[in-house]
Amino acid sequence: MSVPATDTRTTSLRARIDEIDDAILDLWRERAAISREVGRARLADGGTRLVLSREREILARFSAALGEDGAQLALLLLRAGRGPL
Repeated sequence: MSVPATDTRTTSLRARIDEIDDAILDLWRERAAISREVGRARLADGGTRLVLSREREILARFSAALGEDGAQLALLLLRAGRGPL
């Protein structure tokens, strides 16, 4: 019994989505780790824990690219790197 072409295509597309999701998760973890490192370096240099102007830049960039969903994604990324306020 052969597999219909649409099932094969769906399986292939889902496999690619899984690959992309894995890459996103890896990048998420890397970004959070780097963000925490930046925060530690900033504190060690006598700076503040947060730089609100930087957070606003990130929010604006994500919002411009993705709208409201971008703003929500940026907030999640920021929280992952610095923890909750």
